[in-house]
Amino acid sequence: MIAVRTTQFDHLDPDMINLGIGQPGFDLLPLSIMRRAAAARLAEGDTTLLNYGYEKGDGRFRVALARFLERHYDAPIDAETLMTTAGATQALDMICTYFSAPGDTVFVEEPSYFLALRIFADHGLNVVGLPTDEEGLDVDALAQAVERETPAFVYLVPTFQNPSGVTLSAPRRQRLLQLSREHDFYVVADEVYHLLNYTADEVPPALGSLVDSEDGARVLSVGSFSKILAPGLRLGWLQAAPPLLERLTGSGLLDSGGGLSPFVSNLVRVVLDRGWQEAHLSFLKETYERRLRTLDAALRRHLGDRVSYRAPDGGFFFWVALSPDSDARRLLPAAQAHNVGFHPGTKFSSQGGLQRYMRLCFAFYDEERLETGVARLAQVVDAS
Repeated sequence: MIAVRTTQFDHLDPDMINLGIGQPGFDLLPLSIMRRAAAARLAEGDTTLLNYGYEKGDGRFRVALARFLERHYDAPIDAETLMTTAGATQALDMICTYFSAPGDTVFVEEPSYFLALRIFADHGLNVVGLPTDEEGLDVDALAQAVERETPAFVYLVPTFQNPSGVTLSAPRRQRLLQLSREHDFYVVADEVYHLLNYTADEVPPALGSLVDSEDGARVLSVGSFSKILAPGLRLGWLQAAPPLLERLTGSGLLDSGGGLSPFVSNLVRVVLDRGWQEAHLSFLKETYERRLRTLDAALRRHLGDRVSYRAPDGGFFFWVALSPDSDARRLLPAAQAHNVGFHPGTKFSSQGGLQRYMRLCFAFYDEERLETGVARLAQVVDAS
């Protein structure tokens, strides 16, 4: 009998601990919250949620989202700067379609989110990696690069970056926006981890909170409920100045199919309005902080000075460096034979580099499994 697949990870070997999986654990998915939200919204007897959606997204949902973001961004948010998307990935794909053309150059961080690199390749874009350090993107390197060539956009994950975990400093954010105005390129800010701060005393303002200002006029900020509620909802948002959003809302895609995710956004509006998202976010942050500390302690205990890394203050990931002559790709088959997995660093490089690095995620597994996974990984590193 042929097995019927329903999700990306419904085939997981129960003996395998794959620290490469970058999503909330199955035990953290809010089934009860969504059941209550669906019951409440459907009980209203309103059929509009089953109709074609408004191109920008359901207005009541966007108002509720704006209020939610205001509390967490500590800045006024206009619902008219928000557009509903089917997750962050779909938003990135639409940005590529309407703000670039095949053959255009885009600048990214080195390292960068590997699936964004896949999307850029799908659109035939020329991807150029720029260096990063403990303060995020090297804006001096960016300033030199834009003197040679103006990109269609600069893509970055400014807060708790995937995979490195670093956060772009406030002065660098200002310099980035200044360069975008001077050289006429867009800033695509993937801010899906911005709300997941566990230990940082302060996080610089989200770039999305600036889209109403002159500084943020060229910002396209992407957000998602995948990391703070559930990835299967396929619900996110794009935040930008209204003239930029008009390029998307006037597209044939939305003219034909209507606004994105009208049914799901109606349910999530209930989650936002009733405070359930706030409560769930607090629960997630407490859980993720424990898991972060567990992975940090396990790495120090089992691998010690054989690896180097900087424990993140938020997000999902540790960016771990092996010895300078190591290649994590060659280590992976042996790790999988020991029932442990990770993502090798080369996946996050636009230049085929970063061989000595691996990305480990602490969000998917509980503390016991994280401890066991790192112990297995240490056996593989010791034997290499």
